[in-house]
Amino acid sequence: MRSLIRPGREVIAPLLVFGTIAAAAAVLTTPFVSAQNLDAGKSPEKLFADDCATCHRSPRGLAKGRYTLTLSWFLQDHYSAGSDTAKALAAYLVSVDTPPAGPAPKPGPKQAKSKPRPPKPAVQGQ
Repeated sequence: MRSLIRPGREVIAPLLVFGTIAAAAAVLTTPFVSAQNLDAGKSPEKLFADDCATCHRSPRGLAKGRYTLTLSWFLQDHYSAGSDTAKALAAYLVSVDTPPAGPAPKPGPKQAKSKPRPPKPAVQGQ
């Protein structure tokens, strides 16, 4: 039965159903775009120069004697985009790490600069 109030409803309803099905099919078949790692393929030196050199002038001393594994975990949690980047940067920092400057060595007993002289002969008869 045709509606006298809304003519053309029988034409619009199938179009809406078709449009909904087409939209759902388009959403379900569209490939998901994943985030791109901009640090992939960079050398650890380049990673440091791009990301860390703003705050740290040199990579020396940043590892502070830590193991590569714990340092990579720290970097992954706080600074890097992925585990591969964190591992590479941690290995680089450990490789350039310098041991902390220790206290100056205490001077030992002074060494004689020359051989000791034999004693002077005793003078007799005076």
